[in-house]
Amino acid sequence: MASLLLALAVACTGLYAGFMLIFQTGIMPALARLTDAEFVTAMRRINESVPRGVFLTVFLGVLAFPTAAYFVPVDGRTDTQKWLVLAGLVCAALNHAVTVGGNIPLNTALAAPEAPGDDPAKVRGAFEKRWNGFHRVRTALITVAFGLLTAAAVL
Repeated sequence: MASLLLALAVACTGLYAGFMLIFQTGIMPALARLTDAEFVTAMRRINESVPRGVFLTVFLGVLAFPTAAYFVPVDGRTDTQKWLVLAGLVCAALNHAVTVGGNIPLNTALAAPEAPGDDPAKVRGAFEKRWNGFHRVRTALITVAFGLLTAAAVL
């Protein structure tokens, strides 16, 4: 059971790290080339589409599976493996803290109905740089979590 939980932890963090990295290296650079109005519209549509079934399962699994893998007793688990799982869990939790405390509030503000005369350049200016900064941090955290959990699984 513990091996399955650790495998699921590795799979979820790997999927989520890949998702974050694709946003970092492909989606956001592509969106950066759009006009202000196009960027705002595109990000609003992305933010409406992402938080659904499969994504939410992986998002929650990133915390649930490492937590379960850490607390399920395992005969023969080394202290190193235990610390790697815990460190991976901490990085995943910090990733979620950045997401909930940084990215989601910006997404919520971006989703607010436009008032007549809203300037897309101002809306984008209040969003893009800050969102990308938070996103770089959370991408690094979940990538480290994936590496730590993978190391725990292969030791």
